[in-house]
Amino acid sequence: MHIRRFLSLFCLICLPSLLLAAEPANRPAAGFVRVAIETSMGTIVVATDTRRAPSTSANFLAYVDDGRFDGTTFYRAARRKEQPKLGYVQGGIRTDLRRALPPIAHEPTSQTGIRHLDATISMARKDAVGSANGNFFLTVGATPYMDAQPGYPGYAAFGRVVAGMDVVKRILAVPTSGGTGVMKGQMIDKPVTIIRARRLDGKPRPSGLAKAWLIWEGKPMPTGRKPR
Repeated sequence: MHIRRFLSLFCLICLPSLLLAAEPANRPAAGFVRVAIETSMGTIVVATDTRRAPSTSANFLAYVDDGRFDGTTFYRAARRKEQPKLGYVQGGIRTDLRRALPPIAHEPTSQTGIRHLDATISMARKDAVGSANGNFFLTVGATPYMDAQPGYPGYAAFGRVVAGMDVVKRILAVPTSGGTGVMKGQMIDKPVTIIRARRLDGKPRPSGLAKAWLIWEGKPMPTGRKPR
């Protein structure tokens, strides 16, 4: 009887601390690579889980190491109607194919074990599985409906925010309008600029692929016009 009481007391007092300790923090940690996302509203630091979601993390880091996120935006703030302080913000290359790398294979939450909890970073994608490339989202509050379910692949979570959640929440709160379908009313009126994204751990590993968006940047095209 005393043993049961002791175990119950241990779980109540120590288990939350142990679970918290298991989460990545804003410091170097085995199996995680941190990235600082510098925006016009402040800096967000995410820790990508390279051990449990290797392909998705490698894809995100390739965009970072190539500079493909530099100069892009957070363009979507999806707030819950009943709880507008919760939801997610979405950013990345949007539809700029000049910055895009080939789509990656889907790593579902049922495979990685990384759930869509508060402060999760996950890949945005089209309806088709395996269509994710250079767009991602950050959650404010748990979004379990994005996890894989029987008959539903969900989205590929691959890490979490370890610093700058105040910035994420401020982005979620900015005015929105426009959009169609599931994005109706969610497009940020004045998109938040991603000034630069840089890795904080390990050596950069650029993809080596062409950086088409830089070819005519700041230079007049032969016709005297800049590319749209």
